[in-house]
Amino acid sequence: MTWPIRMQIAIETITTLAYLHTSNIIHRDVKTNNILLDIIFSVKVADFGLSRLLPNYVIHVSIAPQGSPGYLDPQYFQFYRLTDKSDVYSFGVVLIELISSMPTVDAARERDEVNLANLVMKKIQKGKLSELVDPSFGFESDQVVKRMLTSVAGLAFRCVQRDNELRPSMNEVLEALKKFQNGNYESENLEKEDDDGVISSTSSSEVHPPQPASQDSGEVGILMNNKLPTLPNSLTEKLESESNMPNASKDETKHTTCLNVTH
Repeated sequence: MTWPIRMQIAIETITTLAYLHTSNIIHRDVKTNNILLDIIFSVKVADFGLSRLLPNYVIHVSIAPQGSPGYLDPQYFQFYRLTDKSDVYSFGVVLIELISSMPTVDAARERDEVNLANLVMKKIQKGKLSELVDPSFGFESDQVVKRMLTSVAGLAFRCVQRDNELRPSMNEVLEALKKFQNGNYESENLEKEDDDGVISSTSSSEVHPPQPASQDSGEVGILMNNKLPTLPNSLTEKLESESNMPNASKDETKHTTCLNVTH
């Protein structure tokens, strides 16, 4: 599956999730197995069996952690506090899967890299993004692809921060991805070469999420303060259908398949 197709899948998926969040609905089980694709790679987000409505007057609900290994928000798991940022964390893991084609959990990796989210934090902090990206995308040979993938990786890095207050909102992630797709690469470079040709990470990426910088510098932070666009009618119909039936029926899914990008 090519990178442009994966990018479109990410945008269609988060369009649905952002719409859910505007209605204070938390999906709670965002993962690639719940992203269904038809023969032309159109997205349908499935399985609302764990979804929860977050009342307007609260910022979290206390509930026993449920979800899938590798995608589960660590703060939700530790403190039993479910927030909209829990979905953001899970989607960040999906973004990393799309970038890397690696499994979310792999016991064959080093102990501190078993979870894909931990692996991406480690690689980015060490300035080794090229080791994370699927080599079939042409990361080293195509500068346009490299800039877009670097931007998306920076966004995923923010999404999987352990502190949920450092994560962007789903709306912000949506707007950032749309900008990246349109060639507006508003993300700090996650790798740079020194005078000796050694690649290292930028200091801001090591400690904090990417911050805005001037456009002239070539390394600009993610600027995400735009309003959520109106959801397409076709996607609204899909969402309404699934809200009445948490698990898609056989007739609805007979021409779809789960998103699978791992090698």
